[in-house]
Amino acid sequence: MEIIFHHYPSSPFSEKIRVAFGIKKLAWRAVEQPVIMPKPDLIPLTGGYRKIPVMQLGADIFCDTQIILRELERRYPEPSIFPVKNGLAYGLGFWSDRLFFMPSVGVVFGEIGHMVPEAFKQDRAKMSGSTFSTEAMQAAAPFARDQWRAHADFVAETLEDGRDFMGGAKPGAADIHAYMNFWWLKAAVPHVAELLLREFSKITAWAARVSDIGHGKPTPMEPKEALAIAKATKSDAKRADDPHDPRGLKAGAKVKVSADDYGRDAIAGEIVFSNAHEIAIARNDPAVGDVVVHFPRAGFTVVAG
Repeated sequence: MEIIFHHYPSSPFSEKIRVAFGIKKLAWRAVEQPVIMPKPDLIPLTGGYRKIPVMQLGADIFCDTQIILRELERRYPEPSIFPVKNGLAYGLGFWSDRLFFMPSVGVVFGEIGHMVPEAFKQDRAKMSGSTFSTEAMQAAAPFARDQWRAHADFVAETLEDGRDFMGGAKPGAADIHAYMNFWWLKAAVPHVAELLLREFSKITAWAARVSDIGHGKPTPMEPKEALAIAKATKSDAKRADDPHDPRGLKAGAKVKVSADDYGRDAIAGEIVFSNAHEIAIARNDPAVGDVVVHFPRAGFTVVAG
């Protein structure tokens, strides 16, 4: 089954998965989605989840990099993104996506905020449920640079012994997570990236090695074709109860799932299966028919619905 990847080229979160495709040497179909709402060819698939990236395998839709990486590792185990087996590498995703990413946002928009279109500001304000003030980011930019440097130093310390990648000789999940913020800074504000990385020569060399991995073998796909594929196929997800669910959630229960940080749009559906790291819900949309949407449990809330 073809991997269909909904992304846009400048998305730092999408870059994580593109690097994973490169490590695993996978072929994939690239569906470019808009940077801001509306996203008429994404929402029918996800049921309201608007963040990028999203991976599609027929009628199975995977939302958030955490669950996308898990599914890629499950379906395509070799080469593994775990040179040394370590589930805590998924925890690095939270560091990268939240603790490190927010200073990156401050550095980037503190530098180019005056060039950001008003429509983008309004979209990100709605997405965060707060204001998106580039003026405030410009004022706070010196503090964001301080924090960015501190997080970068975590990576520098790891590389200090001369290893090629975060986990040793082979690239893996730790590199995927750590690389994102360096890639975005270099892509968005290269002159600032050069300044902030002057003291981190090993990071510069490591980032070049990760970049050289590439993105596998992408070929473009039109969004409407992806919708048609979803409608013409059936989900692979199998209905199952979770005997250890702390709340006693069962397959068949109607729920709403939403991210707990930003982009908190609730996605309604019926549980197909759930476990400690994943929940999959069935839903229907006229544009795609019956689909199953997969979310991580960490970083998402599930309520009766």
